[in-house]
Order: sequence, then structure tokens, then C-alpha cells
Amino acid sequence: MMQTTDLRGRALSSAQLLALIPRAVADVTAASDAAEALIDDVRRRGSAALLDQAERFDHVRPATLRVPADAIARAVAELDPLVRAALEESIARVTVSSRAQVPAAQVTHPAPGATIEQRWQPVARAGVYVPGGKAVYPSSVAMNVVPAQVAGVGSIALVSPAQAEFGGNVHPAILAAAGLLGIDEVYAIGGAGAIGALAYGVDDLGLEPVQVITGPGNNFVAAAKRLVRGRVGIDAEAGATEILVIADDSADATFVAVDLISQAEHDEEASAVLVTDSPAFAERVSAEVDRLAPLTHSAERVATALGGPQSQIFLVDDLAGAVAFSNAYGPEHLEIQTSRDEEVLAGIENAGAVFVGPHTPVSLGDYLAGSNHVLPTGGQARYSPGLGAYTFLRPQQIVTYSAEPLRDVVDRLVALSKAERLPAHGEAVSARFDRP
Repeated sequence: MMQTTDLRGRALSSAQLLALIPRAVADVTAASDAAEALIDDVRRRGSAALLDQAERFDHVRPATLRVPADAIARAVAELDPLVRAALEESIARVTVSSRAQVPAAQVTHPAPGATIEQRWQPVARAGVYVPGGKAVYPSSVAMNVVPAQVAGVGSIALVSPAQAEFGGNVHPAILAAAGLLGIDEVYAIGGAGAIGALAYGVDDLGLEPVQVITGPGNNFVAAAKRLVRGRVGIDAEAGATEILVIADDSADATFVAVDLISQAEHDEEASAVLVTDSPAFAERVSAEVDRLAPLTHSAERVATALGGPQSQIFLVDDLAGAVAFSNAYGPEHLEIQTSRDEEVLAGIENAGAVFVGPHTPVSLGDYLAGSNHVLPTGGQARYSPGLGAYTFLRPQQIVTYSAEPLRDVVDRLVALSKAERLPAHGEAVSARFDRP
């Protein structure tokens, strides 16, 4: 099912490794034109465009785009008790880890009488996108909303596609998760149009524009987020999920196989990659994947994802080679299952989240580890972080000088302003002391 590529005996540069990285065939760029048209339609026609898009893509025309408060309350009341307990536990754990992401205010004194305060200011309003296509993601509600609330965001709008199964309403599990978090502004809208609605607002719906949009989605959602970046902040252009496992022959082949399968069930474009220095172990994992994949609920989807060019087994000379490959890949999820886990981890630079050891599967992070599962995909982990409280915070410097520390720097400040041919900058300072 999974093809194997042998990189042993090849001294590859970073650029050569990047060229070898397998990615899904469909990408964000290919969806850009369609996403732009959908966003423009929402900007021109507002609610009418969103209703038409729901009918076109979700096969239902919602009776109302904003979900009534009683529907949210009913979803909470009818939520399976065990699911509720799991969501409440997830919320509690993500809250703890998110609080650690809020920096403390710092005050420095460059000189006597001079103060610079570094504070972290939350945005006033954020928009959260929760997918609703092949799977249902109440866990994503917690992963997006909790960091925003911890950061101090006062207004949060949640959007999720209308569900034909539920008469055009948002899926009850998503509504219940929103209700547990106290979110009452929920809209049954999805896709690129929903991203446009959050970014630009929809007057006839009473939907005010947001400052930051977060949440995973398909390539059209990712393309839409790319298009509105600049008008709003975004977490990342999250596309199809990825897992990369670094393992040696000390690992359990069944554990690795089920972890690869678990991420492949998300989407046909999902990427599942194993990097190992053991050909025998690679064969054992491949055999386990072939045995177990047909038994899973989404066997057809898993087979497509694992059989695609984005999912492969790579043979390398040693664990150092595996680390180099992983750093070039920049995986959304990285698992390390080796006899030298700490040594391997020390070499890792680029990954959305790292799961160390045989009893730390990515699935734990998806739900109850306490880490956030909204992470960069498509190699973005090489330069972007996953979602956290910091996503909703902006550092601000508060500068306060009295007269004496300003007087002390006049000559040097004037000299610099003249060197840059901006003498009025210096005059704005010297005028405070040279007034007739």
C-alpha cells in the first residue's frame, strides 16, 4: 500500500531533501481562484451569497445562518455524558497549557527616568473556523476557543458548515462544545465564503469583522485564509493533516502502523510518512499497514491517502539522517519511537508538535494531551508555530521618558537624524530644550 524510497548512501543537501519531500497533489494555490470568487460573492451579496453557497456545497439551505441560543443549549443538554466528560477534560488540559503561553509584562529602564514596558495585548475579536465535512470536530472548538479566551479575547465568533443531516444547522456536537465554552455567536456557514464573512463582516447578518481567524480546513479554506491575510491575522494555512514517524528497529511496528493509519483517516490528501534506518522494520510496518488498514472504519479513504505520493516509507543510513529528513519536511505531527529518543529530539528543529515515546501517539494530542492540535501543515512548521494563546496577542512597547534622559541623548539622536537625511527628527527633540 505504501511505497518505499531508499535514500541510503546518498549525501543530500537541505535543498535536495526539500526537493524529495512528498506532498499531496492538491495544494492551496490551485484552490485560490475559486476561493477568491466565493469571498467576493460574500462581500457583494452578504447573507444571500452564504445561503447559496451552503446549498451548493453543503446541499442544504439553512433556515437561519446564525444559530439560535436555544439550539446551542439543547445540544449541550443532549450531549452524550461520556463525550461531555471528554470535552470538559480537554478544555481543562488545554487551558493549563495555554496559560503558560501568555508572557508576563516586563519593565526595563534604559536610563534613570526612562521606562519601557513590554505588554501583551489581546485582539478584541476573533473568528474560529471548525470543519464539518468528512468528520466532525468538537475537539477543534476547544483547541481554538480556549487559547483565545485565555489570551483575553472578549468577542469570539464561531463558524462551521451547515449540515443537511440536521436541517441546515451546525452539527450538534460542535454546538455543544461551543455551549460548554460559553460561545453563543455561532453561524452555519462554511468554506471560503465563511472565511470571507469573518474577515469583512456581513452587515445584513449582524456579523462584525474579526481581527484574527483561526482553525483548520480544506484547501479552499486555507486558500481563503491566505487571501484575507493582511486584512486579518491568521494562525496558518492549515491544509490536509500530516504525520511523520522517526523509528528504529526497537519500535513496535503495530504502534507505528496504527498511528500512520489514524492520520490517514482524516482525508484522502492526508500524509503519513515513516523514516527509519532499518529495512527489516520498514517491511514489518508495511505489512502491518496492509493488514490493519482494511479493517478500519474509513478503509477506502485510508487506502487512498496511504497509497498516494504524499505517504511513503523512507530508508536512511542512520537516525541523524532521519532527523535531517524530518527537519527538511517540517511535519505537522512528528512522532519519535527509537532507542535514543532524547538524542533524536535534541536534533529536531522544525515540527508543529512532537510526540516522544511509544505511549505518546498523535491521537492523544488530538484530544486529551493538553497540547493544541491546530498546527501548521505543508512545511509551514519550518517557519510558523501552531495555535496558542500567543496567536491572539500582540506585543506592545509603552515608552515613557522624563526630560533628563531625553536631554542626555539629544546630541547623538540629532547626529543620527542628520546621517539619515531626516533632520526634522532631531529638531523634534532639540526643540524641547532650545525653545526661545
